[in-house]
Formats: sequence, structure tokens, C-alpha cells
Amino acid sequence: MAGDQVAPLHHALDFTGKTVLVTGGGVGIGRAIAQAFADADAHLVIAEVDPARADAVEAALPTARVIRCDVLKRGVPAMLAERIAGETGRLDVLINNVGHFLHAKPFAAMDEDEIDGVLDINLGQLLRMTRAMIPLLRKAAPGSSIINISSIEAFRGIPNCAVYAAAKAGITGLTKSLALELGPEGIRINDIAPETTDTPQVALDYMIPPENRAHEERWIPLGRFGRPDDCAGAALYLASPLAAWVTGTAIHVDGGALAAAGWYRTPQGEWSNVPLITGNGLVIPGSAA
Repeated sequence: MAGDQVAPLHHALDFTGKTVLVTGGGVGIGRAIAQAFADADAHLVIAEVDPARADAVEAALPTARVIRCDVLKRGVPAMLAERIAGETGRLDVLINNVGHFLHAKPFAAMDEDEIDGVLDINLGQLLRMTRAMIPLLRKAAPGSSIINISSIEAFRGIPNCAVYAAAKAGITGLTKSLALELGPEGIRINDIAPETTDTPQVALDYMIPPENRAHEERWIPLGRFGRPDDCAGAALYLASPLAAWVTGTAIHVDGGALAAAGWYRTPQGEWSNVPLITGNGLVIPGSAA
């Protein structure tokens, strides 16, 4: 198909004339992704629930269309689709960025409302948003794509966030299956699965005490935790013609953490899979002090 032709490298990351929707684009990874696509001259639409963050990203990216809305509400995906249809008539890139672990506590201690909340913010709204945008993605096909911001926790266990991990693993299943359904139409779908990334939502200064952060360069093979720009670079690639033959997969933006599988370097620089832990900044309710 003509849409599968790879553009010259210097044009591949030019999104002029392309419409891109970023959910939760006012902060953290979403904000970095929004900035990256704005810099690439996309027609950018940002959905943001927090008024202050919406105002800030609107001031920083004056060419972007910032829509203040809560994507968890059932009618919002249809509203966004209608707005985009009225403005550009098509959607080239959908970036499902909204998500949150909400409750860090043992699975057995979670009530039904808490379970439902974690599932809806991480998977339910993503399903509804994706379904609402498929008609607009079809109008931009071949060459349109969906990018889901997932988590490395979809590919490994995480204690006290079991429902979160289940939801992220659900995104993986959706991505693989929907890639088969939409592939013949020229619509691609992929995931970005980051390791811990320093954002207001997961602030490392809160999550990790100073005595542990002194050695953080040895915990991950590439020597640091994630930055929002790491995911922004992956998103640009996946949305571009450079990834024209990439669908149904995930990019692990994790500094090699998943490959390490528990191995890290000690303060003396030796590799070990025996942890040296002096404390954790995230206290789980009901756990020992």
C-alpha cells in the first residue's frame, strides 16, 4: 500500500498536516509526548482533566487544541471524536496515555470499588477511547496508528499493585488482537511500556529514600530511571513511517531493567541478584513499619 512507503529520514518525523490526540497530555509522560508532536508540527489535540495543568500546557503549546475533560466519563470519547471530526475530519495518531495505579495495597485488602477504579482508569477508558476513534483513524488510513502507554509491569510481577498489572497486561492483549483486526485497513497499534519514570505521578524523591538513590545508577543497566522524554521519543518513532511495518508489539522503555530480571550492580560495581535494601519510601497501609 502507498501508506507503507517509508519517507526519507529527514521527513519521517515531520507530522505537518497530521492530527494527533494525546489523552492526559498536561503532565509527565503525556506532556512530553505532546511537546514532541507539537515540535514535529502536528495538529495536536490534548485531553486534560486538571484545570491548572490544562492551562499550563495551553500556554506552553499555543498551537495545540486543549480540551478540558475527564476521559473516564462515558460520553467523553464520543465528544472528543465529534470535536476532531468537525475540525480535521480524521485522526492520524491516537495516544492513550491516561493511567494510574491509584491504590498500592495487597489485592486481598482491596474492595470492589477500588478494583473497578484501577481497571477503569487503566483499561476501561482506553477501550472506550479506542473504539470511539476508530472511524477517524480509518479516514486517515493507511498509515494511522494507535499508541498505548502501558507499563513494564505488564511483563513482570509487582506486589501490592496486582490489579494495575492485570489492567496493563490487558492492554497487551488488546494491542496484539486489535493489530490483527485493523492491520488489513492500514491501522497500526503498539504499546510503550516504561519502567519507573520520574514524573509528578511517580515522584522518585517520594518513592525512593535518599540512602537508596545514592546507588540508583547501578540498579538499571543504562544507569538511571526514566524521563518523560524517553517515552516521547518512542512515541514519535511508532507513529512515524519509520515504524510502518511495526504493529501488535511493545517497546520496553526501561533502560534494560526487564532484561536484567533482578540483576543489578552493588555499590562496589559487582553484579548481584541478591538485593541490598535499606528501606522503601512507599509505605503500604497495613504493612510493618
